[in-house]
Amino acid sequence: MSKLPTVAIIGRPNTGKSTLFNRLVGRRKAIVSDIPGTTRDHVAHKVEGADVDYLLIDTGGMGGGTEDTDLEDDVHKQSVLALEHADVIVLTVNSREELTASDFDIVATLRKNKRSHVPVIVAATKCDDPMTIDELLPQYYELGIAEHVIAVSAPHKIGVDDLESCIESELKKLHFQKEEDSDAQRPPRIAIIGKPNVGKSSIVNAFMSETQREKSPLLVSDIPGTTRDTTDTIIRFNEKEYMFMDTAGIKRRRQTVGNDIETHAYFRSVKALEMCDICVLVLDVSQPVSKQDKRIAAMAVSEGKGLIVLLNKADLLPAGSKKSAVELIQYELKFCKFAMVQTCSAESREGLLKIFDLIESAQRNRTRRIPTNDLHRWFRDTVLGQPMSSLAKCKHITQAEEVPPSFVLFVKNPQRIRVTQLRALENSLRRTYAFEGTPIRWILKTET
Repeated sequence: MSKLPTVAIIGRPNTGKSTLFNRLVGRRKAIVSDIPGTTRDHVAHKVEGADVDYLLIDTGGMGGGTEDTDLEDDVHKQSVLALEHADVIVLTVNSREELTASDFDIVATLRKNKRSHVPVIVAATKCDDPMTIDELLPQYYELGIAEHVIAVSAPHKIGVDDLESCIESELKKLHFQKEEDSDAQRPPRIAIIGKPNVGKSSIVNAFMSETQREKSPLLVSDIPGTTRDTTDTIIRFNEKEYMFMDTAGIKRRRQTVGNDIETHAYFRSVKALEMCDICVLVLDVSQPVSKQDKRIAAMAVSEGKGLIVLLNKADLLPAGSKKSAVELIQYELKFCKFAMVQTCSAESREGLLKIFDLIESAQRNRTRRIPTNDLHRWFRDTVLGQPMSSLAKCKHITQAEEVPPSFVLFVKNPQRIRVTQLRALENSLRRTYAFEGTPIRWILKTET
């Protein structure tokens, strides 16, 4: 994997972990509510700092206190795995409450499970008045787990800059530094994702040269879950390099309960999905599309990744049925109809090399920019004579400096814009400029 360091936010339920996470990543990604235990699975996002980039992990609450007691033990185990692999740990404590037995239990878990060199930063959350922190500092330092205690109020952005600086300072002490290579210079990162036993490792093996396969073939068997970790393989094709990340199969959450190895595999797969540029979702063409397949595809769309669907084991299909198989998949995954679909066989290598053209197309479309003048012309032609009264009055449209392609609309009242109108805009945009293989995002701003 990349040398991107990991920063884990841990703490008991309802201490403001997800609110702090959202503030640090700069957008509302983790679900926030007043119900203890809202966050169950890990949520990850790459933070581009001033001096160091890092992967920020929001974990479920530790130490109990949720309304879903059946899952508390499993959430606790996932959080312990996160802190075991973290390079910096941010421990949240609620500054409005006295330290609880759960807080002390978490500190004991930290002493037992974290790596000895990993620093801990105590974030005293919900501290709207930093002047009140002085009287609380002694009890936090007496925990004996951290050299830094920072008062923060994520909703009001109090202390957040100090926390960011402290995180980066600790990472630099561990000799992490900002990656100097640009996106244009490094090979695209392709995560091979999907359920267990659909042929992900076999596909990567099929891409390897004979020398690579002799030195380090990926373990393949008929036993679901053979791949436990994420493995990087550099593949060279037509004088270009591609980094393929073969991941453990992403299982339904209940399938990981009570299995530390499977939980670890899931955690690593989610991390790979966050770090990649393009996801290749591998499906077994002989099996119907499942809810889990759709969930995995939705994860890729939510993360803004390029998406290619690879229908493996196509050699098992009856002659002349490949086209109907592709059409069925496109229907089942109609919420991400921009994804490119390709039939293949890891066994016979049929159709595999076509994936490189799809990767190039998806990567090119993810980063392409449309001149503002061209956007204005397209927009006028699209809304003219159409039932888009709210959008028709839009005075300006431009493309944001973001990946995936994100388009900003300046309108009088963003709340009056309907999802169906944005969907119609997207359909027209794709007909005009293609954008195959990449999601598109819309940003609504109020005219000034």
